[in-house]
Amino acid sequence: MARAPRSLIANTSLHSPMSSIDERELDRAPGRRLSPGARTAGGLLISLASVGGVVWWAMHQHAPTFPTGTTAVLLIVAAVGCYAAATVIRGIRWHLVLELAGVEHHWVDALALTPVGYMGNNVLPARAGELLRVILLKARSSASRREILGSIIAERMLDAVTLVALFAVMTTIGIAGAPTGRGAALVAIGALGAGTLGIVLLLALRRRGRFERFALIMRPFLIATKLLLCRRGTLLALMTGVIWLLEGFIFWLVARSLELPVNYVEGTYLVVLASIVAMVPAAPGYLGTVDAAIIFGLGAIGIRSGQALSFAILVRFVIFVPITAVGLLLMLFRYGGLGRLRMRTIREDEG
Repeated sequence: MARAPRSLIANTSLHSPMSSIDERELDRAPGRRLSPGARTAGGLLISLASVGGVVWWAMHQHAPTFPTGTTAVLLIVAAVGCYAAATVIRGIRWHLVLELAGVEHHWVDALALTPVGYMGNNVLPARAGELLRVILLKARSSASRREILGSIIAERMLDAVTLVALFAVMTTIGIAGAPTGRGAALVAIGALGAGTLGIVLLLALRRRGRFERFALIMRPFLIATKLLLCRRGTLLALMTGVIWLLEGFIFWLVARSLELPVNYVEGTYLVVLASIVAMVPAAPGYLGTVDAAIIFGLGAIGIRSGQALSFAILVRFVIFVPITAVGLLLMLFRYGGLGRLRMRTIREDEG
């Protein structure tokens, strides 16, 4: 696999001489600084509160009904196919990010580890699927863990910026009655502006020689993100937009299978709303938080009671069940399962 020119990486990284700091020490440093227990506990509390609210609401609604006709079932199958297509595009996008950052890898691993990561996020706490991707790709690449994690951070930044931009636009023009209020669009635009300003100020201070040690620590994380500013970054941004617009079809197809009055634009808005809420720490599978966001968005469209509950359950099935099964199979048969992963992690730590 061809690597990005070293000159390009050097010119876009946050420079600082390595001097007395050991690269292996830097590579291991994040593991000591992270506190997954605290994040997991906070996520569980948020999910418990969300699940409690959803369950209380569901107990006061009509029982959900699910499609049984041939046409409805085919629509659900088509929704699963749309999610599969979106996942493949995500894998291609990660491959391009890795390639752009000069991370040695095989493109098949970029595609295969994408559902493995989603499987991990769906069944493990603290979004451990991202850690699975880092560890499993590290075993097949000479790149450091930080460089691989940096590529995942770049992916997440692409998703976050795209989602916030879509949310701001859709809320401003009043899609689904703008249930969060148009003030939320201003907050989203302000967040994008503040983030952009923060990056500009950081780069300006770096040019003046400030934050040398911080820059050294963060350099592997930020290489992929900074390279998004080049011409290839535009392609990656467009791919990200296609991914989220494609996921809008999933919600629309599920609504069609239930004969609900949800058009494609409203379906896309529901995806955006649920995905923004999914950024909040929660239990595995974003239990409770995503469901509450979907039900809230449906209520703004005028869909309530058992219909909203049916939609939320079907969407959760389409988005979480097939990819979890595929990711688990890939984890077991391509990457050797948790036993091999545990031994590999022990060997790397001892090395």
